[in-house]
Amino acid sequence: MSARSSSGEGVGARLPRKEDDRLMRGRGQFVGDIKLPGMQDVAFVRSPLAHARIRGISIPPADRHRVFIAADLEGVKPIRAVSGLPGFKVSEQPVLATGKVRQVGELIAMCVAPTRAEAEDIAARVTLDLDELPAVSDMIAARAPGAPLVHEHWGDNVFLETLVDINMAAALDAPIKVSRTISTARQCMAPIEGRGVVVHLDHRADQMVFHTASQMPHIVRTGLAECLGLEEGRIRIVSPDVGGGFGYKAILLAEEVCLGWLAQRCGHPLRWLEDRREHLTANANCREHHYEITLYADRDGTLRGVECEATVDSGAYSAYPFSACLEAAQVASILPGPYDFPAFRCRTWSVATNKCPILPYRGVARTGVCFALELALDAVAAAAGLAPEVVRLKNLVRPEQMPFNNITAKHFDSGDYPQALERALISIDAAGVRARQARGEDDGRRIGLGLSIYCEQAAHGTSVYSGWGIPMVPGFEQAGARFTPDGGLELRIGAHSHGQGLETTLAQVAHEILGVPVARTRLVHGDTAMTPYSTGSWGSRVMVMAGGAVATACTELAERARRIGAHLLQADLTDVRVADGRVIGPTGDVSLSQIAHIWYRRPQDLPPGVDAGGLEVTAGYKPVRDSGTFSYAAHAVVLAVDPALGAVEILDYVIVEDGGTLVNPLVVDGQIYGGLAQGLGTALYEEMRFDAAGQPLASTLADYLLPGAAEVPEPRIDHMETPSPYTRFGVKGIGEGGAIAPPAAVANAINDALRPLGVEMLHSPVTPRRIVDAILAARAALSRRDAA
Repeated sequence: MSARSSSGEGVGARLPRKEDDRLMRGRGQFVGDIKLPGMQDVAFVRSPLAHARIRGISIPPADRHRVFIAADLEGVKPIRAVSGLPGFKVSEQPVLATGKVRQVGELIAMCVAPTRAEAEDIAARVTLDLDELPAVSDMIAARAPGAPLVHEHWGDNVFLETLVDINMAAALDAPIKVSRTISTARQCMAPIEGRGVVVHLDHRADQMVFHTASQMPHIVRTGLAECLGLEEGRIRIVSPDVGGGFGYKAILLAEEVCLGWLAQRCGHPLRWLEDRREHLTANANCREHHYEITLYADRDGTLRGVECEATVDSGAYSAYPFSACLEAAQVASILPGPYDFPAFRCRTWSVATNKCPILPYRGVARTGVCFALELALDAVAAAAGLAPEVVRLKNLVRPEQMPFNNITAKHFDSGDYPQALERALISIDAAGVRARQARGEDDGRRIGLGLSIYCEQAAHGTSVYSGWGIPMVPGFEQAGARFTPDGGLELRIGAHSHGQGLETTLAQVAHEILGVPVARTRLVHGDTAMTPYSTGSWGSRVMVMAGGAVATACTELAERARRIGAHLLQADLTDVRVADGRVIGPTGDVSLSQIAHIWYRRPQDLPPGVDAGGLEVTAGYKPVRDSGTFSYAAHAVVLAVDPALGAVEILDYVIVEDGGTLVNPLVVDGQIYGGLAQGLGTALYEEMRFDAAGQPLASTLADYLLPGAAEVPEPRIDHMETPSPYTRFGVKGIGEGGAIAPPAAVANAINDALRPLGVEMLHSPVTPRRIVDAILAARAALSRRDAA
């Protein structure tokens, strides 16, 4: 029996993040900070071509003992990302290329030297004899008959094709039919810290120890063991501080496998740190989608159905554990978004091209899906002569329908979607914006108002992933909790933080149960030798799953402490409770610190029959229903477009979000700010282009544009809190949401501003050049019509 703490440090408190004290003082420890005696650096020879046969690799004799190629890696298995989805084709990715290369930047040789500079010099002396093959860099062309084949034995370039078809015929006679071709560019994730790994042998423990910037240490250990042919117990993964992940660090790396193999043979520590050129050109692509989407509606804006063909460029390989099928396979199930309509058909293709593998990025498929659906909804509103908000409010799932199973059987746990949109409209002053548009701007710019709303399924459980046949099905999330002899609290989880503030928020969860001060609670995570198994930090799952596990473990720990406390207070167990760090009885209380002291140092004072497990608990947690929580948000933006220059200035940005019960609203604000910055990059700036030969056209940050402080406005955030009925405290996942809606909201606002000019932008990023080109094309078309 426990009671809520009265100290203001528990669930719902806006506490500053504990970890920021060391991070802001430069005291964090990242992979790049790790220096071991005798450590040497690795550089890789990477393919300069997107598609080629390897005819030869020439290594100077003086360097041969420091250069390793695929033929040297005896016993190393290729990376195989498998899936049980029907029709999925497995791509075996050799950790060093054999036979041919399939992307620019594919690893061909590994070079080791005392410094990175020397290793790069050795790599520069390695000569490649490559027979260039025709490359396929366009995902639509890749599906055409006669296209060059990335994997010849497949017979085509399709990793996976899916189809969902539900009652579509019932919508085809709708009076409004709106079709659009909508697409999103490839991006790079661009965390501040790139990937990195340090490997050394611990002979005493008979383990190979990897310090690696990973979001999922336990999954990486499994993948490494498979590739290296080792027992998992002989591999230890330690993820130190991670400088941003966003999904980019949620996969097994070929570089990790290579260094693991070499460490077993050279006997000294090894390090590889990714540089920004490697990051941009070889490793970090995401979000390239293409949609042929049609919406069917009645004259009043009621949606009758949605029909779509969606293609995702998955690149040359499926990254472990399952990147190639992650995006497109989800598109078919999540395209309906937060809307209720009776007919749906969606066919998707995950397409192989001669580009680096597409990887999961904050929001994963949802950003593209939201972009396609929300732009198409604005087109429906225009066709019906209605305001965009009217169409959305008419079709959003209503609060009285909750919990709600949508057309693709997604189970919405709770929420009030119309209220979120209405609050956003009030906050942005939609009526005032329309009046301003009617007046016009003195400087000739055009004002636009854009909306988007989405829902995000998070904290998916076994029931969702078991059918995918992949090597990371989440089950019971475990957490450990134990008192130290002086009454401090240690928590252990298998997931890992890459910026979410878990050292603070999980301490708040523990405080809610036990009342131990947040400052006296320490989190151990990111180390497979010291933490319970977990599939890691992905899918906005950690606060729901690890938070629930911490609460479960602390509840059991409180019960053990209560039994000891009742004995010390000479009270009946039914008369005592745990609150504010104490066991409180009818006539007195005893602190948890005193109870810990007695357990560890004065066991003679313990009651008879005390739990032999003591003040240390490992407990597992699953939500009541593990199909996921559904957070959501409505975004509204006002911006100005200069028709002459194509320049866009964001004037106001409002976000109304609902993440269920917020453990720490200050941390949630930070997640939304960061997500918004990334979403604006998707909307206006970021684009990794390729030429016809599969060559990436941005190799530095001078070529690849990222938004900075001057380009990201401070949003006005309005928190709604509709608790989930299935999770501890009613929390929902919210870590990805800020990045999902901005591209659609911004593009809709630009289209709203330019609609009188006959312009509609349907590709992200919406760059100044694209805006000017579209305006000029619209003027030319008008001139041709007038001339006719």
